[in-house]
Formats: sequence, C-alpha cells, structure tokens
Amino acid sequence: MKIGIDIDDTTFLTVKSMLKYADIFEEEISGNPTNRDSFGLIENRYYLKALYGWDDKTKFAFFDKYYKNVLEECTMLPNADKVIRKLKENGDTIHFITARLMNIEGCDTEAITRKSLSDFGIPYDSLILHVSDKLSFFKENNLDICIEDSFETCKQLTDNGIKSILMTTKMNSKIDSGEIVRVNSWEEVYEEVEKYKKSR
Repeated sequence: MKIGIDIDDTTFLTVKSMLKYADIFEEEISGNPTNRDSFGLIENRYYLKALYGWDDKTKFAFFDKYYKNVLEECTMLPNADKVIRKLKENGDTIHFITARLMNIEGCDTEAITRKSLSDFGIPYDSLILHVSDKLSFFKENNLDICIEDSFETCKQLTDNGIKSILMTTKMNSKIDSGEIVRVNSWEEVYEEVEKYKKSR
C-alpha cells in the first residue's frame, strides 16, 4: 500500500517549537513580553495570525529569522518512528508529503527534514516538500491512504475517494470529523491502516 504522511504536527510536533520562537519574535518587534504558555490557546491552524495578529509581511519576516530553528527543534510524536518502520517492514511504501516552505533564505528545508527523519530512524521512499495541492498529488501518484493533521485536507481527499486518517491536534480537536477516521496516537494509526487493508 502506498501511504502518504504529513510531517508537521503529524509526524513531528512542530507547533511547540513554532510557538517558542514566535513568542521570542513578538517580544522583539513589540517590546512587550508575550505569553510563554500560548500552546493552550491555539484552536486552528492559523494560530500565528490569531495569537499575534501578524500580517503576511510580519509572518514571513518571522520565518526568515526563525524557521530554521523551528524545524531543527521539532520533536517526534510518540512512537511515530516505530509504527512507520513496522509499516515499511509490512511492505508498504512511505511517502512524506508536506507543505513545508522551501523559499526561506538560509534555511535548507529539505536537508533539515531529511536529517530529522534520519536522526529518528524513520524510513521512507520519497519526500516531497512545499506541496500546496495534496489532492492532485495523491491522484497523480496513486497513493492509497493519507495520514494528516489538516481536517480540510482529509475532507478533500475523502470526498474524492481517498482514505484519510486525521491525527488529533490542538488545532483540530474541536472539529466534528464526521466520516473521517480520527486517531490520537500512532498506535491507532497502525490499527486503522491494517483495518483498511483488510477491507479492500
């Protein structure tokens, strides 16, 4: 089975390091101390705009300065490595598909991402970055199943007949996932993938 996996907040907990450096940057530009426990305040994936009120110019100034640090300091979701290795051992192919930015000066996003995957011993068959249209990518490459934290992406794929598994995060926990399978751990991801295989 060809499995497409998102990276940020699906395989690695990117939001934690993102908020750490966003707080630092906000204090730098505003001169005011910021809430160092803002993780509990995020409710959707546009949290940088919601929490800090940044426009696009400010947001990309933040990325230019700190995106490299954010990516390098991401921690892995518990047991993501073990489950992905098990899927690979079962004969599945693993394709990481992410919207991670590629145009940030001084930040080699691909090299950092490959190093993170290597450091945690996570096997994969391909890594594709800066993908904005995942539906087209899944269709063009005949991928069977998606593991993703974006409800919008899961919904779009599901509506087009592609099996999706939604990883629960702070940003999507209040969304009614409807027919989309929601999981809370990588162990549950494995169970759902195996269940889907048997149903085909």
